[in-house]
Amino acid sequence: MMRDTGGHKGRGLAKTIDWKLVICYLLLVLIGWANIYASVHSSEPASIFDFGCRSGKQFVWIITALCIASIILFVLSPRVYEGLSVPIYLFVLALLIAVIFLGIEVKGSRSWFAFGPIRFQPAEISKISTSLLLATIMSQQGYKIGRAKDFIITALIILLPMMIIVLQSETGSALVYVGFIFMLYREGLSGWLIFLVGMAILSFILTLTASPYVAILVVISVASLCICLYSGRFKWWLMIGIPLIALFAALPSILDLCTNNILGEEGLAALTAAEGDYEAAGLREPLSNKINPLYILLGAAGLSLPLVVFTAYRERNVFSHLTVISMIAGIALVFSADFIFNEVLQDHQRKRIEVLLGMKEDPTGVGYNVNQSMIAIGSGGVFGKGYLNGTQTTYGFVPEQSTDFIFCTIGEEWGFFGSTFVILLYVFLIWRIISNAERSREAFTRIYGYCVACCIFMHLFINIGMTIGLMPVIGIPLPFVSYGGSSLWGFTALLFIFIALDRNEKKYF
Repeated sequence: MMRDTGGHKGRGLAKTIDWKLVICYLLLVLIGWANIYASVHSSEPASIFDFGCRSGKQFVWIITALCIASIILFVLSPRVYEGLSVPIYLFVLALLIAVIFLGIEVKGSRSWFAFGPIRFQPAEISKISTSLLLATIMSQQGYKIGRAKDFIITALIILLPMMIIVLQSETGSALVYVGFIFMLYREGLSGWLIFLVGMAILSFILTLTASPYVAILVVISVASLCICLYSGRFKWWLMIGIPLIALFAALPSILDLCTNNILGEEGLAALTAAEGDYEAAGLREPLSNKINPLYILLGAAGLSLPLVVFTAYRERNVFSHLTVISMIAGIALVFSADFIFNEVLQDHQRKRIEVLLGMKEDPTGVGYNVNQSMIAIGSGGVFGKGYLNGTQTTYGFVPEQSTDFIFCTIGEEWGFFGSTFVILLYVFLIWRIISNAERSREAFTRIYGYCVACCIFMHLFINIGMTIGLMPVIGIPLPFVSYGGSSLWGFTALLFIFIALDRNEKKYF
């Protein structure tokens, strides 16, 4: 809980505000404004202050963002955020639900309110409301993340806006909420759980690119290894686990070999000529060909599950229980992967994931953005082509080059050194936030600071990752840099609330 510091004589304003964070913010905002103009100057009015083009509009958003920052720093009391965190959270949830029915559709996503020429996306401020409520709940005396009740409440605070945003078909914004897991780890969440979440993602990818059999085998192998390592029975895994895993890994090949030996060369030739039709080839389908190795693996896992559950129960530790639950959930995820991929994700998102994972080649379709972006960044070389001298971005080869793909404009015109400088600014910003959060005497400030750092990191990681072809194109902005009023306002408020909380502590301590 935040302490009441009223009645104490405070330090001067200049000494309490973290000017390094403010300067870093201003640099990123100015870099973004300059590169927005660089991406549109050849097709829109030449002046950077022309309000008819994106650079001019961004200037207006910057001025309003600075007004928001000033109000947060100098007008509002820092204690108001903890007291109003619950109503703010509920209000934003209502906005997230309302936009599904009352909002406008933009690029397949119904996540925007339109007020004349101004468009507003509630998902941008949901990160603020979620961070504030998490800080409020988790800073309460007696809170323990390892306790089931507290963990469930914390998880629901994160998952509720996340699920509503998914219903808006705004998967990219929902993915940002995964970053809160790093804050939870700082506050005591087991690192093994993060590892298991990573395994769930891996099983999903394996299901799409390989087969359910391979994905389930990997899930079971990792789960058994984790239990053996944690319980000190690694030798059991070496003597029993590895031979069994090797046997099941080779099982599909063994069944194919049995089928080939039964049919013989003549039978295989006849089957090939009949295009796999056993009746047309005058052959009887071998029993080994009717056996599905997936069912054998699931049967073995089901038979061994009681032993695993008993072992986990006897160990009487949370990790073993979580591992067993995660193994079962991982297997369930494998069978639901097709449903999630085909029914939850949008068509354009599916195509982008397929291109990213190498399932399809589409250099002129959904992969066009990424290909052109990588060409633009690569053409910048070490020192870049110079400001306003980029060819890929100047002539509009990269769609959305002022919003989601603005990093390619930086890469082409500023080169490797310029791109590195921008990334280092973000690294410094995140490091400074975490550093200030760690020094804080108030749990509320510390937890909120980590939430801010996680949100900025996830946006940075996903945006740059998709720009250079390491992540699917899911459409999220680069913080403080990409064009857009709601994004800039949201991140400005997110950051300056933390600066205000940090200033309040420095003022009295």
